[in-house]
Amino acid sequence: KDREAFLNPRLEDLAPPDQMSGLTPAVHRLKQAVAEGEEIVIYGDYDVDGMTSISILVRAFRVLDYPVRYYIPDRHEEGYGLNADAIRKLINEGARVIITVDCGITSTVEANICREAGVDLIITDHHEPHAVLPDAFAVLNPKKAGCPYPYKHLAGAGIALRVSEALLGEKFEIVKKELIELSAFGTVADVAPLLAENRITFHHGLS
Repeated sequence: KDREAFLNPRLEDLAPPDQMSGLTPAVHRLKQAVAEGEEIVIYGDYDVDGMTSISILVRAFRVLDYPVRYYIPDRHEEGYGLNADAIRKLINEGARVIITVDCGITSTVEANICREAGVDLIITDHHEPHAVLPDAFAVLNPKKAGCPYPYKHLAGAGIALRVSEALLGEKFEIVKKELIELSAFGTVADVAPLLAENRITFHHGLS
């Protein structure tokens, strides 16, 4: 069975997205923001995994015909991860929901800034979490303690792909091919292990 899965990876073998802790409330909040016309900002990392993750979510919202903003921090001026000044600027410009991709799992200060401003922060990340998680609206990370999602080594783009699938439902088929391609790109560039779910998306994205 393992040999067959390794040699002939099947998209049907991906776990249901809603097995990821935090995903269901996160998607519900994003749908609410769309319904109520709230500004959504996607905050990503500046590497390939971060930028493909941003692109996956932007394209998903495009299917919903909903404009979203995205923010990529300056590598030299702002550094890696959420930046407090940038978060304040986005909030002042009208952001009501901020969703991170490929970063944020240790951003406790920035999460508090969002909470105090009444802005819902949704964190999606694949890096190692600390013992205390940021006080965000939702935290999506398979490595999070107690998360039942079976595969723990998705790249940021892999998590963004699962969020998009849950967000779009049946409409996911419209962009499935291009989003899997982007996810494969981000996964390889981030040197994530090409096993299990990563191997599935990489295999189909490469083809």
